[in-house]
Amino acid sequence: MNVHVYAGKGENVPVARTNGVELAYETLGDPAAPALLLVMGLGAHLTDWPLEFTEQLAAYGFHVIRFDNRDAGLSTALDDSGVPDIPALMGGDRSSAPYLIADLAADAAGLLDTLGVQRAHVVGASLGGMIAQQLTIDYPDRVASLCSIMSTTGDLSVGRPRPEAAAVIGRPPSASREEVIAGSVAGSRVIGSPGFPATEEYLTARAAAKYDRAYRPLGTLRQYAAVLASPDRTQALRRVTAPALVIHGEDDPLIDVSGGRATAAAIPGSTLLTIPGMGHDLPRELWPRITAAIARNAA
Repeated sequence: MNVHVYAGKGENVPVARTNGVELAYETLGDPAAPALLLVMGLGAHLTDWPLEFTEQLAAYGFHVIRFDNRDAGLSTALDDSGVPDIPALMGGDRSSAPYLIADLAADAAGLLDTLGVQRAHVVGASLGGMIAQQLTIDYPDRVASLCSIMSTTGDLSVGRPRPEAAAVIGRPPSASREEVIAGSVAGSRVIGSPGFPATEEYLTARAAAKYDRAYRPLGTLRQYAAVLASPDRTQALRRVTAPALVIHGEDDPLIDVSGGRATAAAIPGSTLLTIPGMGHDLPRELWPRITAAIARNAA
């Protein structure tokens, strides 16, 4: 199976300067078509939205935009902010978080400004779903429709990870490229879709190319601090009026399906799609179903 994975170091991608950071981004499709903004998750790169997945969305008539969040990929690394105190954050002390999910949402709004996009259909996965939710809350006039995938509301009583999945997130940084790749493959096995398992070859190639593009474990830690320090969005989501779709794997070990159900319950008139066998990833076998559901919601 031929799978486009990642571009390597030195790739020539445009950069948007906004909100005090630079965001690397790519676009696909007709610039005159309705914009569809893809927001990825914790430590993820824009390339974690597979190229073929974005091509399927573009085929529905969207101008697809994907980007690296701050502290990930080729976007600005806020290394001067230091290392957040995760145990303190878990205990309620938010002082070491250098930014919040609201700041990541403001980055996304600034990217739309740079591209001259007044309104976009917004699709977010995992942390990207949280950012997409916050973008819809804070900038309602900018969001034509919302799709939140494998995400949650910020209510700590829902969407809780299984212990083995939490251990993947809590794994300390590895010392070598080989260790990083092996750890990534092992982690993908833990949180991935049991009903649609990826091949070892694909997971290894993806992890290797992602490492070579940019490896920023401390940036991932700062993004995680933003999740821990940000407030519950449940009440604010009740004010959302944009057409909303919530997609969640019924076998997601990292963000339990209860997080998706809570998101859908909070947003008036939203549609909930839960998928048996899907974990915390985007299996190739489900791309046609997911992209079709996104297009229906946007319509």
